[in-house]
Amino acid sequence: MPLDAVPPARPALETYLEEVRAACLGLESGAVADYIPELAKADPSWFGLAIATTDGAVFAVGDCDQPFTIQSVSKPFVYGLALDTLGRAQVMKHVGVEPTGAAFNATLMDEENNRPFNPMVNAGAIAVSALIPGEGYAARRAAMRDLLSRYAGRELAIDETVFHSERDTGERNRTIAAIMRQARMLDGDPDEILDLYFSQCSVTVTCRDLALMAATLANGGVNPRTGVRALSAQSAPDVLTVMNSCGMYNYAGEWSYEVGIPAKSGVSGCIAAVIPGQIGIAAFSPRLDRVGNSVRAIAACKRIAEDFGLHVFKTPPRGESVVRRTLRGDAVRSKRQWSPAQQSALDAYGGEIRILEAQGGLFFASAERLVRAATAARGEASHVILDLRRTAEADAAGAALLARLARDTATGPGSLLFAHVPAGDDWASVRAAAGAARLFADRDSALEACEAAILAAHAAPAPDDPAPLGAAALFRALPAPTLAALDARARRMRFAPGDVIVREGDPADSVLAILSGAASVRLAAGEGGRSVRIAAIGPGGTIGELALLDGGVRSADVVADAPTTCAVLSTDDLRSLMAGDPSLARALTANLARDLAARLRAANREIRALEA
Repeated sequence: MPLDAVPPARPALETYLEEVRAACLGLESGAVADYIPELAKADPSWFGLAIATTDGAVFAVGDCDQPFTIQSVSKPFVYGLALDTLGRAQVMKHVGVEPTGAAFNATLMDEENNRPFNPMVNAGAIAVSALIPGEGYAARRAAMRDLLSRYAGRELAIDETVFHSERDTGERNRTIAAIMRQARMLDGDPDEILDLYFSQCSVTVTCRDLALMAATLANGGVNPRTGVRALSAQSAPDVLTVMNSCGMYNYAGEWSYEVGIPAKSGVSGCIAAVIPGQIGIAAFSPRLDRVGNSVRAIAACKRIAEDFGLHVFKTPPRGESVVRRTLRGDAVRSKRQWSPAQQSALDAYGGEIRILEAQGGLFFASAERLVRAATAARGEASHVILDLRRTAEADAAGAALLARLARDTATGPGSLLFAHVPAGDDWASVRAAAGAARLFADRDSALEACEAAILAAHAAPAPDDPAPLGAAALFRALPAPTLAALDARARRMRFAPGDVIVREGDPADSVLAILSGAASVRLAAGEGGRSVRIAAIGPGGTIGELALLDGGVRSADVVADAPTTCAVLSTDDLRSLMAGDPSLARALTANLARDLAARLRAANREIRALEA
């Protein structure tokens, strides 16, 4: 199938969210909020999930574009506005930060300090609404709406029908405001303050919006898509701290203990959760439990947190993992020495290969970016190599995302290979999901496999096995009588896999042409007998041709990778033939020069790619 006909791969995180949604769909306990008449009109079957990253990607499934009113999830955002406007010390005079353990609409107050306990319960949120800046009700209402719009990255609207429904049925909140007014906790017209509070609860959002709003908190107050700051970096930790301790009504303590993610819920059935520095999570489904939290949204957030180990107190900070660079297979080649026809095919089609070099630690946000980059690369190329040599560590979230990528790419168009996967237990799930056929000890061997697949797809198969002596680069285009004379003097030597064909330091007294099989040129690297493959040679390749120039000693080991047959010509025989036939000397020198020039050009091309 041509690349332009391949449908774009669905992001791995999106398929994961579909699985979570499917697992939670069967939860039908709870009831839609009905104390505000307009909320009672919600369809209890609605269920949307979304995750937004701190670099602006949004993954959403289900009823993710269904509008709903933000309700109490507005509270942390407006609290942040108060902090930015007045400063922490001044805001603390009006509202504390202590959990209550009581219902969100309780009339319980902190009598010792004469203020509501925290800004996440109604009393505290009403006190915070009184701090919204602006001259007059209309200006303050606009300031609140503009604030929430900056978080969402688009202009949000107030659902006036819900606003009037809340105002007409808000007797409990009027009682709370009256108590606060009597205790001198509120300054200003309580009806206007309540209208501001009802207005902020009536702002309409979608699950996508809410995920991006949460990601803005995760991003230190800067919207990751628009780059617009909605909250100061100084106030962001204060908002997240109060969300963590007080955001889930009188379920907040258990939520923090079990899930460990700063979050805020609303009676429309939504939850916004924040993984600082990484992602925002939004879930929406109208059925509520006894304390006012969405049954399905709670279950979905728990599942996501458990699957990826996102409890903030269990996730140590790690260096950010990114794609260090992306390389193309027509610029960077494997160490396999292909025939001229195959080299030409790789020049033409090597661009179908992509190499993604990752670096740093893999945790949720960094692993998601890596998965996203790999998915995008599969849309551009038929073969993708994920080089993990510089990613030494992975937490549960990073490994789980990478393992999901491996599973999702096991079938379908294009191939995804994994190179340098670390051997530790943290990576066991990745290795298992990739399977032995897609795991490679190093990038070079993975690249060679991709090149072989490219050659097979474009009718450039390996040369005949065994190859004639004339297929070797050193002896190419020689007259038939000359080749016959060389062949008559050559000895045939056979090597089993693992046999050393030539050894570093031995006298360079012969030239070997590989007729069949395969061999690797290896250099010792460090202690413990470790070696590095610097070239791979198949039929038509030669070993030791530089001995014709300077003799000397062998500069590397050459080891048979498979049963291998070589034609061996001593340098003395070759020099004797060259002395008697000057045209042979010129031809061998020209072939050697062309081969060295081709290697130099390839090296220069790779250096340019690596330095880009």
